[in-house]
Amino acid sequence: MAITFIQQKRKQQYLILCATIVILVTLIVIWRGFLAEPKPKPIAEVRVFITKELKINFEVLNSQILKELQPFEEITPLEGAAGRENPFIPYSE
Repeated sequence: MAITFIQQKRKQQYLILCATIVILVTLIVIWRGFLAEPKPKPIAEVRVFITKELKINFEVLNSQILKELQPFEEITPLEGAAGRENPFIPYSE
């Protein structure tokens, strides 16, 4: 009987050790991933985006294709009762 108690105690010690390691690893991952301050970007990378010029071609708005477009017709509200009494029955009755 004494052997089984020792084996159970060893298993329990291993489980406690494994649980402690898992908790520590989880805390380290959370600390490094979410709580640590992000490193600032170098200034040289930011200047690259600022120095680029944005050119918009407004000539496209005067094209013939856009002038031929027509607006949608206005949809009138539904008159009468909407739907059927039982929508699950087939139409062929």
